[in-house]
Amino acid sequence: MKTLYTGKTKNVLLDEEKNIVHLLFKDSMTGENGVFDPGSNSVGGSVEGKGKIGLAISKYFFELMEKNGIPTHYIDADVEKGLMQVRNLTVPKLEFVLRYFTAGSMCRRFTLEEGIAFDPVYKEVTLKDDIQGDPLISERICIMKGLLKEGQYDEALDILERVGEVLKKELAPLGLTLIDFKIEVGYDENGKMYVADEITPDIWRVKDENGNIPNQLDCSKMLLQRMGL
Repeated sequence: MKTLYTGKTKNVLLDEEKNIVHLLFKDSMTGENGVFDPGSNSVGGSVEGKGKIGLAISKYFFELMEKNGIPTHYIDADVEKGLMQVRNLTVPKLEFVLRYFTAGSMCRRFTLEEGIAFDPVYKEVTLKDDIQGDPLISERICIMKGLLKEGQYDEALDILERVGEVLKKELAPLGLTLIDFKIEVGYDENGKMYVADEITPDIWRVKDENGNIPNQLDCSKMLLQRMGL
């Protein structure tokens, strides 16, 4: 397969003969200085088998989103090979972030204490640009840069909030409170929008019943055990 894009935790591959796009889930984990963190912009290490675990979890949540009427790019998955077949979409270099509580970079940016609840929820969009530190970006600039078309910014934020409601409901019985998360959104040739990339502990931050925030690997193992994935 031809590699179209190399990311921190996944590669985008194209089967040129069949014109089918796949995501290859890698064993890489984001973090800094030996500490794993889903909110980090750098790779903090590698754990054998992490890619397959992430794909199994993503498969579960994408199928759950579809059951709840939320369109996703997911088509099929081969967990043993670490490959997810996906729709061929235009995926702008944007991340759509929803925060239920203050945490992470938001606290550093705005000098806020951790754990302040948002009501209503706080939504923001960032440009995926490691050099610039993933800056916040407005609808107007997204349109000026040709990243989105008129109306797609608000549509993506609506999808973001719907994804959050499904995630919260699914994680609550496991004793996990959703703090924040981020998704990517893509659109097809007709402009229809879909949740893209992945839905795993790599994209969210949660708090357990003891007030601890498990890293993405520990959270993934917990999901595998409790949800029978």
